[in-house]
Amino acid sequence: MSADFARLGEEVANVIAAGADLIHFDVMDNHYVPNLTFGPMVCAALKPYASVPIDVHLMVEPVDDLIQSFAKAGASIITFHPEASRHIDRSLSLIRDMGCQAGLVLNPATPVYVLENVLDRLDMVLLMSVNPGFGGQSFIPHTLEKIRQVRAMLDRYEGKSGRRIAIEVDGGIKTDNIAAVARAGADTFVAGSAIFGKPDYKAVIAAMRAELEKAAG
Repeated sequence: MSADFARLGEEVANVIAAGADLIHFDVMDNHYVPNLTFGPMVCAALKPYASVPIDVHLMVEPVDDLIQSFAKAGASIITFHPEASRHIDRSLSLIRDMGCQAGLVLNPATPVYVLENVLDRLDMVLLMSVNPGFGGQSFIPHTLEKIRQVRAMLDRYEGKSGRRIAIEVDGGIKTDNIAAVARAGADTFVAGSAIFGKPDYKAVIAAMRAELEKAAG
């Protein structure tokens, strides 16, 4: 949601050329969150510009109808907030039945235990490091401890199942904190204003990758 809305196709192509691995698509309904962004028709229109997976984050309530619409529009990954679904397991199963990877999104105040009984349905956990609804917010520091808690839970699950679940973090990700987020256990990072707010997307992404290499080393 930090890209130039008047040039979305061009922005998608440019950020992919600069090195982005995913296109994160923030869907807000002015109901679950106090903002309004895109619908599935915009996703479908952007699909030809996206040579990488489209990662759709649904900040909407209810979710099931839009899960189907965004899957048909070209989403590769669909995540939603557990508070927005009356039947979390059914919504996760619907995403997978539509051929997409499925994930749950935890707001800063959403407890980690909501993941425990649906791990077998998850491909990704998205941890919000800001309260959702607006871009350009600052990273909430206690998210690092939450990442560590979720990573420990998912590592235990991987040890039993042999299946790895990704941890994505969204909100206030910048060059100066991405290494700490990675060390806490995240492996997928959403950067909006940190990239689109700068003139050279490639330089920002390269700087972030350099920080991640340091963290891994």
